[in-house]
Formats: sequence, C-alpha cells, structure tokens
Amino acid sequence: MSNRLRLNTLLLLTSMLVAPAALAQTAPAPSTPPSTPSPTATPDAAQTPPAEEDVDVSAPGASSDAGDEIVVTGRFTPNSVKATPQIITVLSSEDIARTGEGDIAGALQRVTGLSVVGNGFVFVRGLGDRYSSALLNGSPLPSPEPLRRTVPLDIFPTSVVSSAVVQKTYSVNYPAEFGGGVINLTTKAVPKESFFSFGGGASWDSVTTDNFGYVYDGGNRDWTGYDDGTRRVPGFIRTIGATGTRIDAANTAQLNNLETVVLQKTKFIPANFSGDLSFGHTAEIFGDGRIGLIGSASFSNGWRTRDAVQQDTNSGDGLLRSDFRTVITDNRAVANALLGFGLDIADHKFRYTAVYIHDTNKQARGSTATLYPNTSGFQRFDQNTAWFERQLFDTQFVGELDFGDFEVDGRISYAKTQRDSPYERSFVSRFDPTFGTFVNALNASTEQAQVSFSELDENLYSGQLDLSYKLPTPFFLQASAGYFYSDTKRTSSRYTFAYRYDPTGGTGGGSSGGLPLEYRFLRPDLLLSPTVLARINSVVGGCPNGLCVVLDNVSGGQGASFYDASLRIHGAYGQIEGEPIPGLRGTIGLRYETAKNRVSTNVVGGGTTLNNSYFLPAATVTWNVAPDMQLRVHGSKTIARPQFRELAPQFYQDFDSDRLFFGNPSLRDSTLLNFEARYEWFFGRNQRFTAAAFYKKIDRPIEQVSAFPTADSRLTTGFSYVPSATLWGAEVELQKYFDLDFIGGRFFETRKLLLVGNYTFTKSKIKADGTLVPDVNSSPIVFRPARDLFRDGAPLTGQSDHLVNIQIGIEDTEITSQATLLFTYASDRVTARGASVPGGFLPDVKERPGYRIDFVARQGFKLLDREFEFKFEARNLTGTRYLEYQDFPASRVFINRYELGRVFSVGLSVTL
Repeated sequence: MSNRLRLNTLLLLTSMLVAPAALAQTAPAPSTPPSTPSPTATPDAAQTPPAEEDVDVSAPGASSDAGDEIVVTGRFTPNSVKATPQIITVLSSEDIARTGEGDIAGALQRVTGLSVVGNGFVFVRGLGDRYSSALLNGSPLPSPEPLRRTVPLDIFPTSVVSSAVVQKTYSVNYPAEFGGGVINLTTKAVPKESFFSFGGGASWDSVTTDNFGYVYDGGNRDWTGYDDGTRRVPGFIRTIGATGTRIDAANTAQLNNLETVVLQKTKFIPANFSGDLSFGHTAEIFGDGRIGLIGSASFSNGWRTRDAVQQDTNSGDGLLRSDFRTVITDNRAVANALLGFGLDIADHKFRYTAVYIHDTNKQARGSTATLYPNTSGFQRFDQNTAWFERQLFDTQFVGELDFGDFEVDGRISYAKTQRDSPYERSFVSRFDPTFGTFVNALNASTEQAQVSFSELDENLYSGQLDLSYKLPTPFFLQASAGYFYSDTKRTSSRYTFAYRYDPTGGTGGGSSGGLPLEYRFLRPDLLLSPTVLARINSVVGGCPNGLCVVLDNVSGGQGASFYDASLRIHGAYGQIEGEPIPGLRGTIGLRYETAKNRVSTNVVGGGTTLNNSYFLPAATVTWNVAPDMQLRVHGSKTIARPQFRELAPQFYQDFDSDRLFFGNPSLRDSTLLNFEARYEWFFGRNQRFTAAAFYKKIDRPIEQVSAFPTADSRLTTGFSYVPSATLWGAEVELQKYFDLDFIGGRFFETRKLLLVGNYTFTKSKIKADGTLVPDVNSSPIVFRPARDLFRDGAPLTGQSDHLVNIQIGIEDTEITSQATLLFTYASDRVTARGASVPGGFLPDVKERPGYRIDFVARQGFKLLDREFEFKFEARNLTGTRYLEYQDFPASRVFINRYELGRVFSVGLSVTL
C-alpha cells in the first residue's frame, strides 16, 4: 500500500469520530481486500493525516479488526478498507462524553432519527420500543421491566460503555426482530495502558431540590437502593396469592411494617450526588500478545418531584370524569459494576465481561381530588408508597479468530434480570364534612386500603457462531454464515389484597359497611397496627382470632395474578458480499428463523403459544459515485413478535405514566418490509452531508387501545393489532468544523467551532377496515372489525413527525476542553388511543416533548502531576414542562401535566 494511500486510510478511520451523531461502519464479516489500489482511492492532497483513534465495537460477525477500527462509509475505498454497506451510527466514548449524559439513553437521543420515551426506551424513526432491540457486546439482553421485553437503556451508565452502535438497516447476521434498528452497546475492553481514576458530582434541580415533596421512612439502607429486611415478604403471601383466597385476620397483622405505610410531607428534598471509579491494567504476553483487566463501579442517588395535574374523561364532549392533583417524589439509587478480562494474541481476540446493575426507585405520592368516579361530592385523598427494585446481571464470553481469509467469531452469554416491588401500598381517604377531616372505613367503595406484591424473574441464554471466508476470485467476494440460539424464560406474579373490616374475623360473612366511627379518623399506621386492631375487637366484640380486619385477595379481579413465559429462537443465515465492479459493492443474504413464544397463566384461557418460522431476505447495494460520495439502497423483510406483557392478561400499573396496562393473548407476529435509499457526501475532514429516505410496510402492527371497563375504573390501556400500517420519511444531517485560529490570541490558536444539525421527518398511517381483530376490552375476548377499535389513517403510537438535534460547540484540539450547547426538539406523538365511545372515538392521548436546550462544559487540567477533569452541566434551560393531553373541540383534558426542573450539576474526576 502506498504511503499516500495509508495516510488517506488513517484519515478515513478518524474523520467521523468527533461528532455524537457520527456515521460509521464496523465490518461484521470483512475480508482482506485486493492489493491493487482502486482508481477511485486518490487522496485529497489538501488533507493531512490525523492520528488514529480506536473505537472498540463488538457485534455478531465482527472480525478481530473490526473491533479496533471505524470505517467511513462515504469515503469508500473498496480495495483498501474493510467495510459493509449497512447504515450504522457510532457513538464513541468521546462522543458520549461531549453530550455529558449520565446514561446511554440520554446520549443516544442526539442521534439522527432517535428519540427516548419514558424511562430510557429508545424509539428509532418513530417506531416503538417493540421494534428496537438492545444488545450488549453483540448478545441479547433481558429486560427487568414487566411492561416490556426490551431493556431500558437508562440503566446503563456511560462509564461502562465504550461505544454505542445503532444499525438502521437490517443484515441477516442479526436476529430477525428488526423494525427501527438494533442498538449494540460495547463495554470497555483491554486498555492500552494501566490506569486508575475516580470522581464524583452533585446536582441541583430547580423544581425538586429544597422544595416540597412526599417521602416515607422505609428501611435504614433505603438510600443505597437495597432493602434491609423491612420489606421482607412472608411466605404465605405467595401461597395464598396464587390460590386467590382471603388472608385471615391473624396473618393480616404480620404485614404491620409501619415504615412503609405513612406518607410524610417535607420541604427539604436533598440534592443529587454520584461517585465512580475505574481501573485497568495491561501487560504483554507471548511476545506479540496482550492481556488486560478492566473494571468500573459507580453509585448515584437522585431525587425528582412531579406536581402533576391528572385528568381523564369518557365523554365525547370532554366532560371531566376525574380531576386529580398528584405530587410524586421519586428517590432513585443506581449501583453498577463491570469487570472485564481480555486477551489479544496476534490477530485473535478473547473477551470475558461481567456487568451488574442495580436500580431502585423509592416512590411516595399523594393525590387530592374533588372530582372522581362515585365522588358523591366529597373530596378524596390517595396516598401511595412503593419500592421498585430492578437488577441485571450479564456475563458473556466472546472469541474473534482471524486466520487471514477465514474468520471465526463466537459468543455465549447468560443474563438474569429481576424486578421486585413488595408492599405497594395504597390508602384512600374521603373528606367527611361533618367532622371536617379525612376518614377511611376500610370499605369496598370510597374508602379503601390495598397492598400489592409483584415479582419478576427472567433468565436468558444465548449463543452465536459466525464464519466468513474470502473466496479466491478475481474480484472481492466473501461468503459468511452463522447460527444463533437464544432461550428466554420469565416468571411474573402480582398479588393484590384489600383491607376489609369483617366482624366475622375472616371466617365468613363478607365485609360490613365499615369500621366503627371512632376508628375511621386514624392515620394508616395506627389503624393497621395490631394494638388498634385488637382494640377494635374489644369494642365491637365477637371477632374470632382477636382481630376484625382481614385481607381480601382481589388479584383475580386484575386478570392473571401469575404467568410464566418463554421464547426459544433458532436462527441460521447465509450471506454473500462482493464487488464485481470497482466502486460497486453488494450484499445479499437470507436468514431462516424459527421461534416458539409461549405464555401460560393461572387464568383459564389466558395462555397462548405462537410457533412460527420465517425466511427473511436482505440486500444492500453501495455505489461510489465519487471519491467522497456514495449512494446506497437497501431492502429487507423482518418481523416483530408480541412482547410477554402484551400477551399476558395481567394488570400492571406504569407508575411513570400512572396508567394501567392489560395484555391480550390473541396477538400475532408482525411482519415488516423495509426500504431505504441514502446519499452521503464527505466534503472535508470531519465534515459531511447525508440525506436518506425510508419506507416501511407493517402487517398486523400491535397498537395500544384505551378503554374504561367499568363506570368507576381508571384509564386502562390494552393491546390489539391493526391489519396494516405504513411509515415513511426522510432524514438529513450536516456537520461542519471551523478553525478559530484566525481570530488570534492563544485561546483560539488550538480551538475549533463545531456545528452539527440533524432533522428527521416521519409520517405513518394505520389501516383500520373491516378486518376482524381482537378486542382486549371484552371478556372473553371477541374479534371485532378494526374500524370499531381504531381510527383509520391515524399515526402509529410513539411516532413524532419532526425530530431536530443541533449542537454548537467549541473544542480544543490538544487538551480536554469542550463547551457545547445542545438543542433538541420532538413534535407531538400519540401515546395511547382514544377509547371507543358511542358515535366514534375519543381523541388520541398525545405527548408534547417540545424543545429543550442543554449546556455541557468539560475542562482538563494538571495538578500535582495528576490529570483532573472538571465538568459542568445545565439541563432543560428552557424549563420545558411535561404535557400529555387530549384535545376536544371546546376543551383540553390534561392526562399528565407537570413542571420539569432546570438541573445544574458539577463533577470532578482524577486519573492517577
């Protein structure tokens, strides 16, 4: 290879590694290119070679070389650079650091066409989280969320992630569930040199910190996110919960952990804090080899208070059915650790990685309502305390063997997730005007007390083997093949019990009209204490077992209280990649995948089994029209399977949206046809313009359905599917650097101005005709014409028409010194379908993300011969509020409306 060509290659390897939305390629199955340079590979004499910068990427089929290099798709030199034609966006660790985000979900929302919805779920090009999949070092991940099979990416701190790759076009070496894209996170591997660093930070939220909120005591170690035994669940809960029977009065007293009962007001919510450390060691081995160890750990504790207006309606004219003012305070503690071992021998790489993430949210909420179902004109106060503990453990081994023209990649993984939510307590009081205070009679109508226990356990085993071979042909031709296996098993339970005053002591006779008057005024911890319950017995007399309050098992009224589910997948693929004409490269492949998706419940008729097989083709053609320009076209067929929570007829409450969800065992697989065309122009070092158009046709897409099953129930969301839907759109991106040395002065001598902008336009329409689809709101489920459940032509849920990201930054080319202003905008998107009512539909529920401006600054400096880095962040400078609403001709109903604070944070780290 000529020196000029080598310099050009190095330029290509680094020209896209500066911006957070850098488009790059990592070769899943590359080969050694021919030795004769292509006539299109003439370098630009005006460019100078930068130093090479590695980005570690681990993906199915990736060669050992691909892990250490990023290949620019636009400056395509087919005879000297290993490349694939897939459209991939790479965020390196430097790109992630520039955004200043603490978790990878926040960093990914800066990527063209991506948006983050809810607690860290990434939507690609307006398609919901069911159409995106997350991988860790190329292996699938289970989810700790009962409402989703996809993993929320906000549980991955940026400190453990080396790079994040988003692939927007399908290649057959990936699993078949592909709609919007695949997000592959690569953890840090063998370091180049030994190091040890640690740091910490603190932040202040203008809405939360030192302001009013609700809290409750809990256990002594709650601030760590680990329970100290306060919430230990008695064994009889699982036994009695599964049978659906009542808990007698004697056992009811055992749930008297008063620390989880009483809601308390405070005006001094503390500030947020975090700390982290990382280390690495490397040494040479076997002459040309290298062995290394890398590890990291971090902990954060943060607070958020939402003072929300929450309304709903079941009337076509928007007349309010309920109107709540709800204050919710979340205390979230996240602990994580990573340990990795790596061995590089010649061109072979071996990696072992273990990741542990523990994420707990301690939630306290109080709701006041003057209007609610069966209100009778009385004011109501609801108090809720909850503890949501999520845990992920993932361990995996990756081997990448490079024998020249022949390469072998293998990966095996085991992951386990858990979600425990013991003692979700709810206590509803009614204002009694006679006495001028709130009362609770423990009856079944307006004054209630409930406690719920939910658990989820999921295990995922997976393995993949990829082979690639460069055929001995006059032109570049490479064949690859592979096999994939995964086995996911989940168990999920939710048992709910209602406190009832029963003079029979649980031996029969049902509930009475309510507690004796003098006991209705007690606060929850006193009312439910054994002493008071015994006193109730002595006053009333005749209560067996010494107690008059029992726990009615109301789990059966909430669908299946227990389900187990499994998904077993076998997949195989074959792929050919070639360049028969210089500058024209094509890839064509076929994947066969068979899967058995099963859900079994404790409700008769509540289970289902989907056993389907598919042949899925994919093809991409890349044409280099000029040394710095290329055109690509892509077509593929993929699928989307129903998620466990969508199939299981079990009620779950999403405490972020405060909405109930219910599954539908009659759902089916969706199939997708994907097409895309893209133009890329790289007009200078780290400067580019890209434009793309895409189109998708989806058969049987799963959509949400809203309904009010009974007159006094809350807003409920179920799932069905529509006959078909289409989605199309376009995206553009522009990146430009300007040297600032012309201004003069030492400050600007080594600095440059960065301008990055990307815009995505997306449109979608569902088809709702006379095709019969399952109505989850009927029991048993019946099939009705799609037009009765959905509005024909409505957009897909979660899809914003417009997404905009702009970054303006000043960076130093020699030291760590960055200041970046970040602007994001997302237009309104549907979050839930309007319920079907006589004469038509209620308006869809929409979310308004709006626009926001963030500022991030990083500055490195030396002190006492140590490297320090200071970071300052200012988030949501616009003070954009959260808004979820329904628009009626004469009014607007606020499903959720609350202020979001401006958050200011500082951090300091040191490397030893």
